[in-house]
Amino acid sequence: MFLGGAVPEFSDRRRFLILTICCMSLLLVGIDNTAVNIALPAIQADLNTTVSGLQWTIDSYTLTLASLLILAGSLGDRFGRRRVFLTGLSLFTAGSILCAVAPSLATLVGARAAQGVGGAMMNPVAMSIITNVFTEAKERARAIGVWSAAMGVSMALGPVVGGLLLGAWSWRAIFWLNVPVGVAAIVLTRIFVPTSKAPTARRFDPVGQILGILFLAGVTSAIIEAPHVGWLSARTLGVFAGAAAAAVGFVRYELRREQPLIDPRFFSSLPFTGATLMAVSGFVALSGFLFMNTLYLQEALGYSALKAGLLTLPIAVASVLAGPRSGRYVANHGPRGPVMLAGALLAVSALMLTGLSPTTPVALLLGAYAVLGVGFGALNPPITNTAVSGMPRAQAGVAAAVASTSRQVGQTLGVAVIGSVVVARATGPARTGLPAASHAGWWILVGCGLAVLVLGMLTTGTRAVATAARTAARLAEPTTDTGIPALR
Repeated sequence: MFLGGAVPEFSDRRRFLILTICCMSLLLVGIDNTAVNIALPAIQADLNTTVSGLQWTIDSYTLTLASLLILAGSLGDRFGRRRVFLTGLSLFTAGSILCAVAPSLATLVGARAAQGVGGAMMNPVAMSIITNVFTEAKERARAIGVWSAAMGVSMALGPVVGGLLLGAWSWRAIFWLNVPVGVAAIVLTRIFVPTSKAPTARRFDPVGQILGILFLAGVTSAIIEAPHVGWLSARTLGVFAGAAAAAVGFVRYELRREQPLIDPRFFSSLPFTGATLMAVSGFVALSGFLFMNTLYLQEALGYSALKAGLLTLPIAVASVLAGPRSGRYVANHGPRGPVMLAGALLAVSALMLTGLSPTTPVALLLGAYAVLGVGFGALNPPITNTAVSGMPRAQAGVAAAVASTSRQVGQTLGVAVIGSVVVARATGPARTGLPAASHAGWWILVGCGLAVLVLGMLTTGTRAVATAARTAARLAEPTTDTGIPALR
């Protein structure tokens, strides 16, 4: 709710400005995230790092973001969304400056983690601001569609922007770009974004937060380092075992809490569960695609960062065209059609590259990029809408945070898994070794696209939607001391 109790009426112009400011935060996070992919070879040469170091350059950011998103949503509900949003913008901007001047890989990885902390405080809080400013259901669905489309567009634009900046200056320019945009967003937020918070403040859950971080960090670390220390080594198996123990402990602990970090009852809604799994699968496909494509274009084919970035322009253009249309379709007709289309196209885009070689025609590459762009543009609006719709407005911050967390988990796993598969299989010179090593990775991404397709079909039907209504009713019921709805 807004401070003072009643929800104020805003003019259409004011609401549009608020939506624009929230989308600016997405542009910061999305463009920065995927622009770094195109800069990986330049970072590797400048800082003298390995492929696993490049994986950590990406995953230190996405892992921190994924680990803290849900906590940040709760912080916004408790302390005020505008305040937390401003803090996130400030941290992200400061982290960008540290990245731009980083003298070593360790410093860059640490600064990327600082960016992740700031990004975590922006995404779910921005969604919560939107859901509380746009109160009419159809109007809110359109606003969420615009917000989600902005996310997809920003991530698709990243490689192009990164290539242009690298061609004009260096990889450090990618991070300097964030500074003026971040400062402008801070100023506009102070002027136009209202102060709001949830009617009931959620309790902090440090134990659940730590267990969640241990699980995500353990899985990511084990996957990235396994090609170097061995998949069956004591170190790898020990880290996986520790991550599994953290996951079991997390579930057991959260089931006993009155106000859990993630309410397990959310997942009794099939659309919400489906949105979570589709986000993970879809973003594994996107991040894995961009990671392998960057290595292929620059390491195997020897293209400059500028040429590699410009070649990916079809991803951005197709995403720009498909994202808003998907958002409007979801607002008027529901998520089923766009999400199934997205899954099919993600699978097809990867399937087109399963035979990648040093002589693959550029026309085939451009076609695969365009198909990926349409699929990714179609994917974001139904995921966000499905995760938030049906949930009480007081739970909007946490529900949006779970959806955003799933995206970041997918990005983290995509880079970790696909990078490790390529490293484990790469032999010989980069020109021939990298394309051959990538074949298994492309088939994994085909599977991710098909997973989105099947999940979209199973979790957006009439019966599945009915489970969302029952879940919303259960969330509104009084709870016992253990947090479980009273039996009737």
